[in-house]
Amino acid sequence: MITVSLCMIVKNEERILKRCLDSLTGLMDEIIIVDTGSTDATREIAAKYTDQVYDFAWVNDFSAARNFAFSKASKEYIYSADADEVLDERNREAFLRLKRTLLPEIEIVQMYYANQLSHGTIYNYDRELRPKLFKRNRTFRWQGAIHEQIGITPVIYDSEIEICHMPENSHKDRDLAAFARLTQAGEMLDKRLHNIYAKELFIAGESKDFLAAREFFRASCVDEARGDDELKEAACVAARAARLAGDVADFFKYAMKVVACDGCAEICCELGEYYRQIGDYDEAVVWFYNAAYETECILNIRCGSEIPLQGLADCYRLLGNEEQAAEFERLSKKGKGED
Repeated sequence: MITVSLCMIVKNEERILKRCLDSLTGLMDEIIIVDTGSTDATREIAAKYTDQVYDFAWVNDFSAARNFAFSKASKEYIYSADADEVLDERNREAFLRLKRTLLPEIEIVQMYYANQLSHGTIYNYDRELRPKLFKRNRTFRWQGAIHEQIGITPVIYDSEIEICHMPENSHKDRDLAAFARLTQAGEMLDKRLHNIYAKELFIAGESKDFLAAREFFRASCVDEARGDDELKEAACVAARAARLAGDVADFFKYAMKVVACDGCAEICCELGEYYRQIGDYDEAVVWFYNAAYETECILNIRCGSEIPLQGLADCYRLLGNEEQAAEFERLSKKGKGED
């Protein structure tokens, strides 16, 4: 049977840390908890489960904190967990089976990260494989100051273990502020982080977040090093930011860039919202319909369902067509999973 070190970084998790650690009791051979500046009872709760509780001065870099935690591990494998994760009994048993049967050549085990859409997270999926268990005798290094990832090409095994993600609060303010800080400092975001930043904006961003991101994504639109997908998502963000800023010329400049690249549901929603705001409800209907039925989403899956469907309901109501409004209202609620 393999041995496993649990490595966690935490800050002010007193409400949920016990729930997480209780769900892992009996599975881990070593527990390492790195605190990055808690002001609540997090450290005291952690100390009930392990004597390996360490302080780490926060330097706005999740990878640095995770690498510090990994450096303290001594077992064959490292399990990386966050405080808002839970393993239920079925998946605890699956984890134990994995410990008994894991082949020695496996260097990373992926597990399903689940329950995303039920808790207001910034993700477009409800279930996704993520690397969670790492062989310690390889040099795994976390990379990226935010939305960190392991930088290596190992032998990977996709398990059926499912981790329930149960956050109490969205981390979107923290994440978007970090992105704004990095980009305003001149940091270059790679393709993966560029995409995550655009997605987080469209899924959870407020007006202030789009305006803070405006110059970065405008620059991305003329960056010859960016691929077509990056240019398209950058133009979507730039268009939304321009609309929020009241810059009509800039709005159409970037919206048309996306339309010229076959469009997407996000930019159709933006055009629908623009026409709704100026009172041209017939034209708004055209674009909301295109978002719901004629185009694909690239950043926020809701831009292809409940958002434009609710837009259609609102516009038809303003046009005096209550029957159509009621039908699109019903479809919008269905898209949200409401009865």
